[in-house]
Amino acid sequence: MNKIFAQFNAAVVGAALTLTISGCTFGPDYVRPKLELPASVTVVTQSAAVPTVASTPPPNWWQVFQDAYLDKLVNEALANNHNLRAAAARVTEADTQFKVVKSDELPIIYATAGRNRSRNSEKSSNFQTNMPLETTTNRASLNVSWEIDFWGKFRRATEAARADLLSIEANQDALRLSIASQTAQGYLALCSLDAQLAATQLGLRRAKEGFEMQKKRFDAGVASEFEYRQREAEYDATLAQLPAVEEARGRQERALLVLLGRTPKAILGDKLARPDAGINTIKAPQALPVGISSALMLNRPDVREAEQKLVATNARIGVARAAYFPSISLTGDYGGESASLSDLFSGSARTWQFAGNLTQALWGSGRLNNQAAASEARNEQALQNYRSTVSNAFREVADALGAYAKSRTVADAETRRQASLHKTWELAKLRFDRGVSSQLDVIDAERGLLLAEFDRIAADRDLKLAVADFYRALGGTTQASNP
Repeated sequence: MNKIFAQFNAAVVGAALTLTISGCTFGPDYVRPKLELPASVTVVTQSAAVPTVASTPPPNWWQVFQDAYLDKLVNEALANNHNLRAAAARVTEADTQFKVVKSDELPIIYATAGRNRSRNSEKSSNFQTNMPLETTTNRASLNVSWEIDFWGKFRRATEAARADLLSIEANQDALRLSIASQTAQGYLALCSLDAQLAATQLGLRRAKEGFEMQKKRFDAGVASEFEYRQREAEYDATLAQLPAVEEARGRQERALLVLLGRTPKAILGDKLARPDAGINTIKAPQALPVGISSALMLNRPDVREAEQKLVATNARIGVARAAYFPSISLTGDYGGESASLSDLFSGSARTWQFAGNLTQALWGSGRLNNQAAASEARNEQALQNYRSTVSNAFREVADALGAYAKSRTVADAETRRQASLHKTWELAKLRFDRGVSSQLDVIDAERGLLLAEFDRIAADRDLKLAVADFYRALGGTTQASNP
């Protein structure tokens, strides 16, 4: 029986393959839209030159900061972030859905078996004395069902499902890039707040030293109460700045713990045991990789996602157009039927049937026309979204380069300003100690120095955030997979 069925099945498969190969595929084949792209990624800014090197950005771009603790945090986020794990599950779902759609191109083979017992009525008008009152029927068969993809409907659907999978994988890559960028920027912001806290504490110590000195002078009758109260007010003003910095640091730390995928208990109780030196130990690269081929930009995750969505909608035009034509299906079964199980697989119990069916839609109130028009409209939407995504990618790189150039100029200026105001404070103290200037000059110098230290820290943070944003804009060098 197995040999006969194999021959039967081979005949069905051979006939279907012949029809499929000789068939056609409706709908346009995908061709990447033509875009006017620059030869390479480079931007000339008006305010400042951008130090650049001609190279390809590394996949683990956050390592340009040369901070081992940052590397550890990004790796932890990429391994444990909840949104990334959900994205991985979406990829698995899309992969299985792709396999389901692809299976429509192949026949369905299944087995059936049954046993039926029945009794005839002796009072029936059809009853005959030589007819058995009770009968038993045993049946077993293998069945084949196949809709032949003569017009390419299933092949286009598979093409669309493959593109859906690739777009979801690209979305996962985009999320990985976003999580890495958010983690790096969150850590840089946290280190900046650490530095602000240290600067505030240092400013508080300066104010306290001046306050305590004036208190001793006031108690000794050397200084007036006016001078003493000036120093007291300045100390309290500096002290009042401390809680705001501590609260901002706590918020930033908890936000980073969420990115790392820590538990709610850990978010409320854990502290990141980061180095004490803060943002000052993190080095911003002296040059950025520019002169990069535009082809790299087309490999940005969001651009790949938009293109694969365009591929999918393009393929579904073919699915919609194939619906105008008849569907051709083959069915068959081979098995045995007998009253006794022992005879079920004997030659005389053999049963089989083979059928071909053709179904053609004749009238549907314009359904097919509307479905085809809708598929073309969705394709046009995907095309414009792809063009917009590509344009936005190049804009983001240009913006990031401009921000980097300006941030470097500001950071350099704020560093010089802070050094000058530190020297000014030292001179103001010296002049006050010698009786050349008033206490107000020292207080003003301390205020200016603390503000300058805050501004220098913020400028340094902004420079490093601009570096991270630049690498995020480039999109990394992750390659798409091909299922």
